[in-house]
Amino acid sequence: MENIHVNLGKDSYSIYVQNGLLDILGPAVRRISNTDKIAVISDDTVDRLYGNRLQTTLNNSGISSKRIVFSAGEQSKNIETLAQIYAALSDFSITRSDAIITFGGGVPGDLGGFAAATYLRGIPFIQIPTTVLAQVDSSVGGKVAIDLPSGKNLAGCFYQPKAVFIDPELVRTLPERITHDGLAEVIKYGCICNEKLFTLFEQVSGDDEINLCWQEIIKTCCEIKARIVEHDEHDTGERMLLNFGHTIGHAVEKYYGYGTYTHGEAVAIGMMLLTAQTEALGLTERGTAERIRNVLQKFHLPVMMEASEKELLKYIGHDKKKRGDDITFIILERIGKGKRFPVLGPDISTYISKGDLA
Repeated sequence: MENIHVNLGKDSYSIYVQNGLLDILGPAVRRISNTDKIAVISDDTVDRLYGNRLQTTLNNSGISSKRIVFSAGEQSKNIETLAQIYAALSDFSITRSDAIITFGGGVPGDLGGFAAATYLRGIPFIQIPTTVLAQVDSSVGGKVAIDLPSGKNLAGCFYQPKAVFIDPELVRTLPERITHDGLAEVIKYGCICNEKLFTLFEQVSGDDEINLCWQEIIKTCCEIKARIVEHDEHDTGERMLLNFGHTIGHAVEKYYGYGTYTHGEAVAIGMMLLTAQTEALGLTERGTAERIRNVLQKFHLPVMMEASEKELLKYIGHDKKKRGDDITFIILERIGKGKRFPVLGPDISTYISKGDLA
């Protein structure tokens, strides 16, 4: 079993990565949580596929559990669903000496984690991510949140889990589109700080070869994120690099109502759109945008959308990385080297223009 330690002082924890881990989790969960009562928060898709398996291993370890299930999709990551989760936690008589498991992709992790952080002013929680996106990115680092009508993840906090358990075998059951959705975040890691990882995606022929590498890919991404989070837990400096593609991506998601593009697809568009512009402006090494385009298209990820920069601009107005009218974009000097790049308010539209991609 791979064990990646995230050193955050009193909030330190480990990320465990092992094929087949889901069915043998009970004893480890019992040891880490030190409780015999756990609420499992997941969506209806994950619960249908894996809910019984998780509950069985918990029961076999003497843990009483209640499955709290909501409708799958970003549209559920809102204050109404949060209130329903609070009610279910109350019905189960959860106390601060009990625990919560967030079980699923990014939405259960964000929503369930925010419930854990705020119910009774904080319940210990454990992340068990089941999608590529959650395993390589959103389950690590303690960002938990819900969406508001004005934008994504606008109500949230930093609340670290007690542990993250990752079973790479689970990603092999995902639909191709959801797998590729998560690959966008893996490609992001390669872009900002690991050219070797990016080159892997240039060299492989497609999904069959990637399927042989999942445990190593997930381990590499978790190690990268763990080190960044250790240096900048609250996202004020180095951790902002992880937002490459996300400022535009979140605007794309919001503009299309979270129904047309997945999170990873929107981030892919954001990475491509921004890099094409920064390369045209001489800020990024020539040829970088083409390398990104080729890798994204290899895994059927979009590189363009119909919305104009004017239509996206109003949604960027609510981005968490704004300071007054200005914003900090994450741009690439080259593949493997990202950096923070402050942009004045009047110039923001320049960096979200389609330019030659239109």
